[in-house]
Amino acid sequence: MGGRTPPARMHVPRSQEMSALTLNANLPSRKPAADPNRITTDVLLVGAGVMSATLGALIRSLEPDWSVTVLERLEGPALESSDPWNNAGTGHSALCELNYTPRLPDGSVDVSKALVVNEQFQLSRQFWAHGVDHGMLHDPSSFINAVPHVSFVRGAENAEYLRLRHDALAGNPLFEGIEYVDDRDEFARRLPLMAEGRPEDETVALNWSQNGTDVDFGALTGQLLAHLADRGADIRYGHDVKSLRKNTDGTWKVKVRDRVRGGTLNISARFVFVGAGGGALHLLQRSGIDEVKGFAGFPVSGQFLRCVDEDVTARHEAKVYGMAAVGAPPMSVPHLDTRVIDGQRSLLFGPYAGWTPKFLKNGSFTDLPRSMRIDNLGPMAGVGLTSAPLVKYLVLELLKNQHRKIDELSVFAPIVEASDWELITAGQRVQVVRKKGWGGGLEFGTTVISAADGSIAGLLGASPGASTAVAAMLDVLERCFPGRIDGWRPQLKEIVPSYGVALQENPSLLADLRSWTDTSLGLV
Repeated sequence: MGGRTPPARMHVPRSQEMSALTLNANLPSRKPAADPNRITTDVLLVGAGVMSATLGALIRSLEPDWSVTVLERLEGPALESSDPWNNAGTGHSALCELNYTPRLPDGSVDVSKALVVNEQFQLSRQFWAHGVDHGMLHDPSSFINAVPHVSFVRGAENAEYLRLRHDALAGNPLFEGIEYVDDRDEFARRLPLMAEGRPEDETVALNWSQNGTDVDFGALTGQLLAHLADRGADIRYGHDVKSLRKNTDGTWKVKVRDRVRGGTLNISARFVFVGAGGGALHLLQRSGIDEVKGFAGFPVSGQFLRCVDEDVTARHEAKVYGMAAVGAPPMSVPHLDTRVIDGQRSLLFGPYAGWTPKFLKNGSFTDLPRSMRIDNLGPMAGVGLTSAPLVKYLVLELLKNQHRKIDELSVFAPIVEASDWELITAGQRVQVVRKKGWGGGLEFGTTVISAADGSIAGLLGASPGASTAVAAMLDVLERCFPGRIDGWRPQLKEIVPSYGVALQENPSLLADLRSWTDTSLGLV
C-alpha cells in the first residue's frame, strides 16, 4: 500500500483452522456420492452473479478445502442484474448520487448515508486490488476504469444546496478532493457535451470528484467465477433450483432441474446462499425460514438511451447525476454516464422506469403474484396506501414516448441528435418491502436475510447493490459463521485491510489503501 505490496498472509493457528468436515460439528462427514444425480457440497451458491461470485471467492480464500457448488438457471454468468447493460455500472461510492445526501428541513445536508456507502465501496476496491495482486483477477481495465463522478443541478436554489453538500463532505477524507464548480467556462471545459447550446443565463453548478470509477460487473463476475472453477468449484449453468428443504441433520436438500439435458439433480448442502437477484425472494420463501416472513418485493423495470457514436462519446467523460423530480423515488435520479464495456466507450442516459410483474428480466409474468403470502399481504397493502407518488411516477413514465425521452436527455445535453441514441431495456429491480407495524414500507437498498442457525442466507434489493457486494458478503460471513469469523479475521484483514475499521477516522490508512488500490487497479 502506498507503493508497497499488502502484508504477507498471517499464520492462523491450527486450532483456528476449519476444514470442510467441521463446517458444522453436528453433521456427519461427507461421503462421495455414488449416484451422479445426487451430490453433496459444503457451500451451495444459487445464482451466478456478482454476489455469489464474491462470496465464493472469499470462502475459497478462507477455506480452500471446502467444496463449493454454483448453480445458475441461465446459460452463463452475470446475465441478469450483474450484466453491464442491466445496470448503470456507476461503482456507487456516493461521490455524486444526490439521493444519498438529502437536504433536511432546516436547510442542512445529511451526509450520513453517503459516508456509509463510500466506506463500503472502499472494501470492494481493496478486494479487487487483492484479487489482481494474487492472480484471482486479471487486466483490471477490463472491469474497472477511472471516470469522474459529478453531481449536476440547475437554478440558484439547487446550486446553493450543492455548495452546502460540498462543504459538508469536503472535510471528510473519504471525499478528499471534491470540488464545487459554478463557473460557466469551467463547466464547458469539463463537460463540453452538456455545455453546448445551454442558455447563457441558466445557473448551473457541479460537485466534481475526480477519483470516481466505472465498473463492468459482468466482466468482474466472470473472472471471479473462472477463478473458482480453476480452484475446483463445481459451476453448473442451465440448472434451476425448484425447492429447498431443511433436513433433520441441519443440511439442506435442494432439488434442481437441469434445463439443458433434462432430469433432476438432488443436492445436499451444508450452507446455502441465495444470490439470485430478483429470484431470491421466491427461493427464500420456498425454504420456509421464519426470517423471510413479512418481506415482499415490488418490481420496477428500466430503460436507458445508449449512444456509441465516437464523435459524441469523446465529448463527455464523466458520470453525471442530477436530481430526482419532486415526488419521484430515489431510483429515478437521472444520470448521463460514460461506460466502458468490452473496451468500447459509450454513453447511457436514464433511467426511464417501466413496470412489469416479472422479478427477473428473464422471469415470468407470474413472479409477483406467486410471491404473495399471507404474511406479506399487509406490508404490500401498506405500501400501496403510502406510495402514491411512486405509482404516479410509474404511470407517467409509462406514458412517455421516444420524443419525450429525448427531451429529458436534452436537459443534460441540450444539443442532441435523436438518431445517435437507441433505447435499450435494462434489468429488473425488485425493491424490498419490509413489514412495519401493521403495514409495510418500501426500501431502496440491499437487505441480507439469514436463518437463525446460519445455514442459509440470501440478498434482496437493488442499488447500491453490486458496488457494495464485498460489504454485503462480509455481513453474510459474520451472520452465518459466528463461531469462525474470529479465526478468519486475520486473513480477511489481508484481503480487505479496512475490515472492521472506519477509514474516515483513519486518514493515513485511507491514503495508503488508496495508493495501493489505485496502483493495482490501474487507476493512476
